[in-house]
Amino acid sequence: MTSNQPPLWRRAAAELLGTSLLVMIVVGSGIAAQQLSPNDVGLQLLQNSMATVFGLTVLILVLGPVSGAHFNPVVSLVDWVLGRRSGTGLTLSELGIYIVAQTAGAVSGSIIANTMFEVGTSISTKDRATTGHLLGEVVATAGLVLLIFALAATKRGVLAAPAVGAYIGAAYWFTSSSSFANPAVTFGRIFSDTFAGIAPGSVPGFVLAQLAGAAVGLGLLLLLFPSAARTADDVVLPHAAGQAAS
Repeated sequence: MTSNQPPLWRRAAAELLGTSLLVMIVVGSGIAAQQLSPNDVGLQLLQNSMATVFGLTVLILVLGPVSGAHFNPVVSLVDWVLGRRSGTGLTLSELGIYIVAQTAGAVSGSIIANTMFEVGTSISTKDRATTGHLLGEVVATAGLVLLIFALAATKRGVLAAPAVGAYIGAAYWFTSSSSFANPAVTFGRIFSDTFAGIAPGSVPGFVLAQLAGAAVGLGLLLLLFPSAARTADDVVLPHAAGQAAS
């Protein structure tokens, strides 16, 4: 990583906090939607997706200059893979710390959301791993990876917050899985047996589909933007923006 970035402990804290808040937004708005519109699943999804669009956009704006606002192991993994080609991006040890922080944050986000709405924390029973859902995760994750790293490659990282928020909001609707596209968030949502939950048995398939989607997205990125490896340090927002804060 470049020398102008905040120390690793601060970046890990930002990843933990950001992923926790992201899952709080997803799970909390799902619980609220279920309570407010108990007989209209379409309206529940609209409420859930709109909260995620606005919440994710804000989180990227606030925490992007600290850690890059990955909040997602596949984003961190692709950043590491691209960085091996140019000596930039996350190191292997930083990748491991990011993934641990993201996963811990996701679990805490579910627990806090459950507690806020007094629904109790329990393991989800919502099975999702159909063939259609898994294909949806491949598509959603591939598109997310391509979007994030294409913006960095074309030096438009400043657009990441609204663009990523908009993409995830759209993918709630155009993918059959409602676009988890994030292994940490997928694991965290095990711990809420609510509208946004996912049964443990569905998680391995989802994570494998997300990794496959990341590989597809990376392949498309290198095909369309061969210079992308040189911008691994600019994901999701340019880390240089964090120099003053560090």
